[in-house]
Amino acid sequence: MTVACRTGDSGGGAPVETAPTVDELGNATYAGIYEEPVTLSDGRWEGEPFVAGGAARPVVSLVEDLRITGDLNGDGVEDAVVLLMESSGGSGGYVYLAAVARRNGAVVNLGTSLVGDRVQLRDLRYRDGRIVLDVVQHDSDDAACCPTRKATRSWTLRDGQLVELTADVDGTVSIADLEGREWRLTHLGRGDPAPAEPVITLTFDGRQVGGHGGCGRYSATVEETAPQEIAIGAIEASGVSCPDGEARLESRYLSALEGTLRYSFRAGKLALTYRAEDGIDVLLFEAQGPTTGGP
Repeated sequence: MTVACRTGDSGGGAPVETAPTVDELGNATYAGIYEEPVTLSDGRWEGEPFVAGGAARPVVSLVEDLRITGDLNGDGVEDAVVLLMESSGGSGGYVYLAAVARRNGAVVNLGTSLVGDRVQLRDLRYRDGRIVLDVVQHDSDDAACCPTRKATRSWTLRDGQLVELTADVDGTVSIADLEGREWRLTHLGRGDPAPAEPVITLTFDGRQVGGHGGCGRYSATVEETAPQEIAIGAIEASGVSCPDGEARLESRYLSALEGTLRYSFRAGKLALTYRAEDGIDVLLFEAQGPTTGGP
């Protein structure tokens, strides 16, 4: 999610310092990840290969679509909070929380804090002077690939450092956590954004899923077979006629949905991993607030 901030002046002609923009955050310098700070370029930094001529190298990237603003140190100026992903060539991916401000016109990293390895990001918000992050993280029995424990964690800026205040664990994630809101499709696959129109939606209600597929309504059964693993039954569509392009889009979406294997969370979005003809792909959805009705 991105929270915009306004620009303006102080009334006397001097510019008002505002939170750094998305572009500035994608080209800022961040400390606290390695011994030396790294400077992103278009949201990404790459180090030298671990082995000369090898492909594996350290990488730090800005987590897109997950940025908030707030006055972190009480000086009346809005600061920005983003998340960074660090990978060193293995299967892991370390998530970092970073606070960034504009000071005398320069973009400055105020503090960086490790969130964890392969943590799933559900939501990021600013509340009562604290940065609050909802995550799915590892329990002691979880496989490294697949965290299952819901947690709400909070940080504050203190003496130039991001300090974690609380970490409240709240049970195992389940499809019940997907209920009560409508999810809008944003991507049909990796690097494949869904068109703005028609709007395709998904809702969860007990053992049922449903929504609007692009032409008409659809519904199906859903079963959680293991933590974050689900099976969706045969989909029943309304059969409403629509232009060929929208009909093809609906057919493609419903086919992918029917092949869903598991769900997870990526940068505040719901991710449904599905079996595609050429391997595994993912549907991405944005939360649209309270659901307008059951499937």
